[in-house]
Amino acid sequence: MRSKTADLVRQEFYGLLMAHFAVRALMHEAALKANVDPDRLSFLHAVRVVRRKLPAFNAISPSAEKSLP
Repeated sequence: MRSKTADLVRQEFYGLLMAHFAVRALMHEAALKANVDPDRLSFLHAVRVVRRKLPAFNAISPSAEKSLP
């Protein structure tokens, strides 16, 4: 882990768990749509797809939201 304190290690670990859960949820949703067993999908492939698609979903920070027209 990159974090130096116990609290930050715990926070990073929970962040990784949440990311894993999010990818698995997307895989499950995709499997349902394609009528495929979710166990047949590759986690690594799903992570690569998510990483490739993430730049298309830019978030706006709350402070930048105030300056929008």
